[in-house]
Amino acid sequence: MKKIMNLLLGVLLLVTVALAAYMMIAGGSWASANANIVWTYVLLGGAIVAALGCAVWGMIQHPQGIKGTLFTVVGLIVLLVVTYLIANGHHFEVPNLADGGVFPRNLTVVSDTSVLIAYVALAGAFLAAIFSEVYKAIK
Repeated sequence: MKKIMNLLLGVLLLVTVALAAYMMIAGGSWASANANIVWTYVLLGGAIVAALGCAVWGMIQHPQGIKGTLFTVVGLIVLLVVTYLIANGHHFEVPNLADGGVFPRNLTVVSDTSVLIAYVALAGAFLAAIFSEVYKAIK
């Protein structure tokens, strides 16, 4: 299995290097940029599938951790719904300088939801760092 994974990694690396060389040789043409963007999406999709597959495989092998995983998934869904509702309550127009108009409401709601989730993640990381240092100092 390890040989197969190493071979797969080598092939992915070769394709990435070939596409990067193509972009440099083509001078940044639209076709070369498009090929690199599509390859990036393929790699991102593969990473998501691999991460979810490994998580499911781990839950199958160790079923005692399913309860914690379900709490985490439910918490993330609640966070997504709450931030979407907050973002949907804001009424603002973002100017689209390319077209001279404004961006559609659905795009601004999605982007505002993403920003709010990033703020929550940043605050969580900050609080976790502080808590761990305080806990180490007390312990």
